[in-house]
Amino acid sequence: MLAPIVLFAYNRPYHLYQTLQSLMNNDLADQSELFIYADGPKENASSIHLKNISGVRKVIRERQWCKRVNIVESEINKGLANSITSGVTEIVNKYGKTIVLEDDLITSPYFLKFMNDGLNFYEKEDKVASINSYFYPTKRKLPETFFLSWPDCWGWATWKRSWSLFEPNGRKLLHLIKSQKLESELNVNNSYDYLGILKNQISGRNESWAIRWHVSIFLKNKLNLYPGKSLTVNIGHDRTGTHADFEQRFRMQKFNMQPGKVTNIPLTESGEAILAFRDFFTKSSIYKFHQLFDKIKHSL
Repeated sequence: MLAPIVLFAYNRPYHLYQTLQSLMNNDLADQSELFIYADGPKENASSIHLKNISGVRKVIRERQWCKRVNIVESEINKGLANSITSGVTEIVNKYGKTIVLEDDLITSPYFLKFMNDGLNFYEKEDKVASINSYFYPTKRKLPETFFLSWPDCWGWATWKRSWSLFEPNGRKLLHLIKSQKLESELNVNNSYDYLGILKNQISGRNESWAIRWHVSIFLKNKLNLYPGKSLTVNIGHDRTGTHADFEQRFRMQKFNMQPGKVTNIPLTESGEAILAFRDFFTKSSIYKFHQLFDKIKHSL
């Protein structure tokens, strides 16, 4: 049985249309069931904000995007984190597995095939926690598929057994990271500040569900499957999203237009993929900015 798809939308009708159009063009879309969760307006929302939310709900009904489409509209604003955690929980509890998208992701025509192949292939392998579709652009030659110890959130899939490991309490996660002295490892040898994102979630500076999912799986020593070439592109880094920062380097990437194969590979992290991840972030302008900021802060 194909995994149900769950899509979370809010107030970006133009982005959502592109997401749904690309999903409809997937090989297995006409055989798949889609659940769309549309979040509601915030209190005292502006007229433009309300118009965009109305536009989203119009786009949802514009076409028969998959074989079957189920629409769940909230009258109030739950926020992205609450929408995703409750929506994913609802679907995996009912179906045992799910494929997850947000309203700013364009998918390759083979996205659904890779997700379903991965879910079926590793369904009984407890060591594997999730199937992912995105990896950062790199000049390094990566294998067709590989594992990393952390999941991604730009098009992913999981099972009920893995989602049950999700720990919503950021403070608890931070305590576990510190008590096990895993700060550097979590930050991929200090190439990206995941720890800082978690601390910001705890302090209320962000509402990230993704960092808590990331750390939850990392702490359980699970593995997450990735394709050597991405099957999604994020189009939300244009300052239109509630939680999106503008990063041109993400927008420049193209996804794989060839079907990736899920095969039996060793259950271990890919050293080459870790190096590619470190290359991407340590050579980026934002990383250098953070380095400079940290030096200034330390000197003060």
